[in-house]
Amino acid sequence: MDLGIKGKVALVAASSKGIGKAIAFALADEGVNLSIFSRSKEEIERTASEIRTRFPVDVLASTADVTNKEQVDRVIEETVKTLGGIDILINNAGGPPFGFFEDFESPDWQSALELNLLSGIYLAKKIVPLMKQKSWGRIVNITSIAVKQPIDGLILSNTSRAGLIGFSKTLSNELAEYNILVNNICPGRIYTDRIKALAEKRAAQANIKYEKAIEEMEKDIPLQRIGTPEELAALACFLASEKASYMTGTTIQVDGGLLRGLF
Repeated sequence: MDLGIKGKVALVAASSKGIGKAIAFALADEGVNLSIFSRSKEEIERTASEIRTRFPVDVLASTADVTNKEQVDRVIEETVKTLGGIDILINNAGGPPFGFFEDFESPDWQSALELNLLSGIYLAKKIVPLMKQKSWGRIVNITSIAVKQPIDGLILSNTSRAGLIGFSKTLSNELAEYNILVNNICPGRIYTDRIKALAEKRAAQANIKYEKAIEEMEKDIPLQRIGTPEELAALACFLASEKASYMTGTTIQVDGGLLRGLF
């Protein structure tokens, strides 16, 4: 299927590995030119090299932290100068630490909000005017299944990511007249470094092997397995495309059936 986005420009945050990297690859496969960034210069340049080797697209690789406004501004400016604009924004960031309410103090809460809420708001604030100029844009936020079904031990993530959903729904209504669509994806258990870390923690707590901890995490998933970043990337690519032209304000989980609720 031709998704109608060949030649568009996408900014993909936190894209040196995991979900962000998989989305960048999926977009490149559709002919989308890319601006990718992460905190690791070595990893983001390696990812850019891999994309250039496989796909005939332009790739700008930058080093930046989504919580650092000056660094984000630099990435956006370089993207516009080098690639001519930004049509697609993939808001993606790592998750805050595991823990419970009494484990955290005010700085922890502030850091979580900056990472999973305020960074997305700031990127949108800077990029939406560019999209308005073309009367076309796609914003896809990568959140967590926790926004629909809070997860024990992830109180920082449960709180900060839920705020992004409220922001996105409101923004989707405000931007609809400009043909700028805003949607959210909620990963369930996707095999990334974060899932690996959670499995390692569970293995240590239960005094079991890592492989056993992974098996335990798969048991309550109807599909009986942990998903891959590429499976989630397929949805992100669709939501970023012309084919998703009548979808905005949605929040869709990619979880193998893990969520038990109706919505």
